[in-house]
Amino acid sequence: MKRVGVLALQGDVAEHAGALARCGVAAVRVRRPADLAGLDALVLPGGESTTIGQLAVDYGLVQPLRDFVASGKPVWGTCAGLILLARDAGHAQPLVGGLDVRVDRNAFGRQVASFETDLDVAGLAGGPFRAVFIRAPAVVEAGPGVDVLARLDDGPIVAVRQGAILGTAFHAELGDDLRVHRLFLGMGEPNVDAP
Repeated sequence: MKRVGVLALQGDVAEHAGALARCGVAAVRVRRPADLAGLDALVLPGGESTTIGQLAVDYGLVQPLRDFVASGKPVWGTCAGLILLARDAGHAQPLVGGLDVRVDRNAFGRQVASFETDLDVAGLAGGPFRAVFIRAPAVVEAGPGVDVLARLDDGPIVAVRQGAILGTAFHAELGDDLRVHRLFLGMGEPNVDAP
């Protein structure tokens, strides 16, 4: 069984851990650098990106997280996690980086403007994915090595992949559909290519 870490400083930690468990994977809560040892993959959950970034600084996790991303093991950032993985968030805050994108934080408005929609995601069989957007970012610029997996109504980019890094602006962990989690877990398997 794979050991997948979930950064457990703030945000949707329990929700991701539960979804991973339903996929048959052991979820390990990551709160300090030593917790990264022996992990096969890592999830940076949704939450408040500035808070998560500052706590990562306080707990000495920023460089170890950067090293993990650089290791080539699968990493997935959802919502705030996508912001943390971006090379530029348009705002002064601690970033892990590794994903060649620029994001617009809270691109869809305040929390009261949160919404759900059916989304076509490249690489997911079985029809549209019901995506939950909560104070979500959008990718406003993607580098040449970044594959766009989903756009919202042919507009803003809301899901990307660059090698072993997956980024989604939406919260896949808040529903019962495990297809995005399974897509992520498949990224660590041999002979699984980017969609």
